[in-house]
Amino acid sequence: MSDKIIENKAHAFSSNSRNGIDVSGVLDVVNFDEGGVVMETSCGSMAVEGEGLHVTVLNVADGKVSIDGKINGVYYFDNSPKVKRGLFGNKK
Repeated sequence: MSDKIIENKAHAFSSNSRNGIDVSGVLDVVNFDEGGVVMETSCGSMAVEGEGLHVTVLNVADGKVSIDGKINGVYYFDNSPKVKRGLFGNKK
């Protein structure tokens, strides 16, 4: 993602009773299967984990993705190097 220009697309997501999720501000869908979807959004990388997931709307030009299925988790992560920490939070 470092070589991509991050567009100013508003990012948001909503879920109703964990039976699906609607996401806006999507720049790219990296990977998807019945257990998870990984996307690049205007706010960083986002992963959706679940069961029986199906992408029902995939419109990267508009930045919209809709997923049906049971949602178990939504995670954000970045690609920056992590600083290793010891047991009590001390840097190693």
